[in-house]
Amino acid sequence: MENLAEHWQRMSLSAREGEELGLDDELSTKNFTMAAKFLTKRALNVEVVTRTFSPLWRSVRGFEVWRINDHVFLFTFEKKEEVERIMSNPPWSFDKHLVILQWYDKDVPLRALEFDKTSIWVQIHDVPIRFINKTMVTKLCEVVGTVCGNIDEEEMDRGSFLQMKVAIDVKIPLCRGQRISLSHDEQS
Repeated sequence: MENLAEHWQRMSLSAREGEELGLDDELSTKNFTMAAKFLTKRALNVEVVTRTFSPLWRSVRGFEVWRINDHVFLFTFEKKEEVERIMSNPPWSFDKHLVILQWYDKDVPLRALEFDKTSIWVQIHDVPIRFINKTMVTKLCEVVGTVCGNIDEEEMDRGSFLQMKVAIDVKIPLCRGQRISLSHDEQS
């Protein structure tokens, strides 16, 4: 053990190896990146993924794709607005499997990314007209997840159903429905 310690003390970097290399923000890429996790067990091909999403996302300058592992990819765009538009329109799917997208902060290690939340549209059917208001719609949607953004009166005016965007935790199974009780002990 002492021999190892002696060898360790004798090790040092040469003058060339010991110089510090500064990484300035000016040298970093100016692109905007989102990370995607494909919730499938199938192997994915970068070219097929690119061909599938190119017409859907309609990027002006296109985008670059990097495979991180079998089911995680990075998509890089030149314009922030394109990433914002794509991120604001979930859920996305590939070959009938959910794709979870999130902004990628380039200072965070890729292994630290958690792909556990996505937004979905929730429909609520057969709500008596007297209960169609912002408070009630929020309460009903919170059974599934967290209501995204403000509730717009136009979203509540769907005729036979209500529809809201809700953020869900993909690790928790969705509920099939929810029984509610009405005044006068009616069940719906």
